[in-house]
Amino acid sequence: MSTRYALADSESRELGIAAAVSAVRRGQLIVLPTDTVYGIGADAFDAEAVQRLLDAKGRGRDMPPPVLVSANTTLEALATDMPGWVPDLIEKYWPGPLTIVCRQQPSLRWDLGETRGTVAVRMPDDPAALDLLGRTGPLAVSSANVTGEPAATDADAAELMLGESVAVILDGGPSSGSAASTIVDCTGDRPRILREGAISAEELAPVFLDLGTELEADPEGEPEVEAEADTEAGSEVAPEVDAEVIPEVAEVVDVEPIDATDPRQKAAEIPPDTSDIGPDRA
Repeated sequence: MSTRYALADSESRELGIAAAVSAVRRGQLIVLPTDTVYGIGADAFDAEAVQRLLDAKGRGRDMPPPVLVSANTTLEALATDMPGWVPDLIEKYWPGPLTIVCRQQPSLRWDLGETRGTVAVRMPDDPAALDLLGRTGPLAVSSANVTGEPAATDADAAELMLGESVAVILDGGPSSGSAASTIVDCTGDRPRILREGAISAEELAPVFLDLGTELEADPEGEPEVEAEADTEAGSEVAPEVDAEVIPEVAEVVDVEPIDATDPRQKAAEIPPDTSDIGPDRA
């Protein structure tokens, strides 16, 4: 059975986030609000916890979950070989409904599923989610729903579908967002939209031109991103990337480790910047 905490009450909020942090560290699953829909989350570096997340949703390893972070700077610890325009892109749209798919750092010892060496990352525009992520480090997060059912837009719906599988439910009230995050493939020289969501291609086109690049046409035969309608809390991407990953496009590749900062430690050291955070969205 799960324990539910109302985030509207300051005391309950602190107790809930603390309980969620403890649950994540024990390898348990949690439900959290985001700026799109509610998500089900697990420690991104706990392979067994990630597998429990997939099992709870009834999905396979071919739909790996995306990863949520609390600060732009954490991306450097998770991704590598990023085009020069990526920092300015996330500076403009994070926190917010933009998921980017990048090549993952080869030193990362995690197993999100069949990611093909990539990872989908997003920084949600939700104060409670950012507070939680600032304490736990990166979380693997998929939409809070059983595969085939609509993503939960409130804690009641999430509890009905996943209450037996999670330890803690953070109740942030009804989701304020309805559109899924837009997913952009940043693994090539030019950006490619894998899924158009809250940020339209029409809006992004001139932004990319200002950044010195342009959108690439979508070639056939590429893996699809996990439809956010069915999974957007993190926003798996890729092969159906759990709207939050391309891995949902992230693959785990067997390579020699490099000397890189532990993303969990780095995330914990960097307090989330919530100065421009808008309404909660899962």
